[in-house]
Amino acid sequence: MDILLKKGFTWKNVYEVFQTDLKLFIFIIMLLFVFRLSFIVTMGDYLGESTILKDVMLSLYYGFKISLKSAGILAGTSFLICLLASIFVPKFYVKIRMGLASCYVLILTILFYVRIPYYQQFHAGFNQLIFNTFNDDVSALTSSLLQEYNLPLRFGIAFVTAFILIKVVKWWLNTKIVYLPTFSKHYANIGVRIVFLLAIYNLAIFIRFGGSMSYAYNVDWENSGVTKDQLLNEAILDDVQALYRAYELNNRLLSSVGMGLESSQVVNYAKSLTAKNFDSNNLDDYLKQEAQGAKIPKPQHIFLIIGENYANWPLLPQYQHLNIANGLKGIIAKDNATYVNTFLPNGMSTVSAVMGVLTGFADANLYLTQMPEAYKQPYQTAIAHQIGKLGYRANFWYAGPSSWENVREFSLAQGFKAFYSSGDFDKDGGNVWGCDDKDLYQAVLKGIKNEDASFNVILTVSNHSPYTVDLAAAGFNPDLVEGPAEVKNDPELMKKLGHFWYADKMLAEFIETAEQKYPDSLFIIVGDHADRVNIDKTPSVYERYGIPLVLYGKGVNKEILAQQVAGSHINIMPTLIELIAPKGFEYYTIGRSLTKPNKYGINYGFWIDKDYVGKTDSAFMAEKINNSAQPYDKAEIENEVNAVRALSWWRSKYGSNLAVKLSEQSE
Repeated sequence: MDILLKKGFTWKNVYEVFQTDLKLFIFIIMLLFVFRLSFIVTMGDYLGESTILKDVMLSLYYGFKISLKSAGILAGTSFLICLLASIFVPKFYVKIRMGLASCYVLILTILFYVRIPYYQQFHAGFNQLIFNTFNDDVSALTSSLLQEYNLPLRFGIAFVTAFILIKVVKWWLNTKIVYLPTFSKHYANIGVRIVFLLAIYNLAIFIRFGGSMSYAYNVDWENSGVTKDQLLNEAILDDVQALYRAYELNNRLLSSVGMGLESSQVVNYAKSLTAKNFDSNNLDDYLKQEAQGAKIPKPQHIFLIIGENYANWPLLPQYQHLNIANGLKGIIAKDNATYVNTFLPNGMSTVSAVMGVLTGFADANLYLTQMPEAYKQPYQTAIAHQIGKLGYRANFWYAGPSSWENVREFSLAQGFKAFYSSGDFDKDGGNVWGCDDKDLYQAVLKGIKNEDASFNVILTVSNHSPYTVDLAAAGFNPDLVEGPAEVKNDPELMKKLGHFWYADKMLAEFIETAEQKYPDSLFIIVGDHADRVNIDKTPSVYERYGIPLVLYGKGVNKEILAQQVAGSHINIMPTLIELIAPKGFEYYTIGRSLTKPNKYGINYGFWIDKDYVGKTDSAFMAEKINNSAQPYDKAEIENEVNAVRALSWWRSKYGSNLAVKLSEQSE
């Protein structure tokens, strides 16, 4: 304190700095309000049909409350820095504050302009996916964003907007300062200062708890989703809060604590899921299954096709007029095909699908492609590892670069014998994410040796932004897309629909050619995720997230799977094993075979059965799939979800040993 007094610390000093930064606080909170309102107006097409003005006002109100925290953090930082600067470098503290204010305005403005295309792509404000950039192909990602969303223009507009706003904030900060009154009586001045400090304290509490004076009414990113509209709930979070959410969620992901269960709890979940009542310290004892006997002739070649953004909604009757999924619909219609329309992806990204299909693990907040445990040896549940025991050579065919998400190293570590990527193919086109589907499929047809039994995972990329396929050359006729005027007159949407058509067409042509060349083949077709494109900007949960699962080949029929089943990516491997393996063949799985009754499919955030789809964190908020839906058992669903995720989490991170305490395992 003495050094502060020696340097010229005064109460006038404090109040001047505080009042100026209070002005900065007011400016930031108003700026965030304007950005929030502008975001809602700009993205108005994404509002649900049942959304009313009351919902919008509620979003703005809660957004204002939570933005008190954001503005408080920024202005508070400026206050502390500038208070010290006013004491030690008084000639520069005004410039320091203006520099900080300018940085705040510039960053917030850029985030606002970037948030719009981010929401259009991911249907959310900034979330943990932004951290995937560090694991992704940065060059490809940058190129994709530049082409699809014209980022240079957006940044240019953002800089112009920021320049204007900086001029405004400079004028605002330079307005008149009103100082505290002074009195001749010393005790009166002390009283004024006490009142001033109490006011600051209460203001800090008010800001800390998001517009309230206690934690009981605190508003933060975890409890701010108070409206029934997804867009409005995301709009409540300003970009500072959205980034904080992303940071927190990513930290949870990287913490590897997962569900935080002890081994005894995992055992209970294992018993519940597998109906095995013995006691064992080896998790794999619970996961072990015996095949019931082959249901189809053993195929010479198996093709598991994971279609980029291949959603289920274009296959639904209400969208048949679009004519963009006629290829797969034609396959489904054949006698030797079956189709599961209640199927969910493992996650909301391609890498989640790859992890689920290759390992058989449900999403449990673990990034398997980045975990050292995944590279030591194949998991017992890994599909390539187990299919290899049946005499198949496992090949991975990826249309993109081998560096993406460590996919080459990950697939080879999980039992694949060969990995092929875009660098291995003859290709005429493609985009930064890889080659066109046509070139990928031609490479597969050329590379398969008929004398060797093969299992082939094929991962496509053409149906991915920036959507660069020459649709006209591929034969796409926009006139065949019969839809409402708003669809026909939307060139960007038509381009996306055209790319789905292209992916579907190439898929169907590949299957036709491969079947002729290799008649003893089994085809498994599934999407990686489905939440990026829809003609309806506010689709149902079922339409937004559902993907198809189609089985096609010799011996397959409409009745080969259990009736009214549901599933997700983790159900593919056991289903395949039960279709082709001899009786008594031992395999390991967390998911159930769809040849047996399986009521639920689950993923990172949702569950589905034949009648409903709902969130895993609020099963009571389920959405009907059909009008004849029967009541569902919330407790049963929650147990299924928790059991599948618990076993996936423990087995992928800690192995099969259940005898060691979690605290010891983590050391």
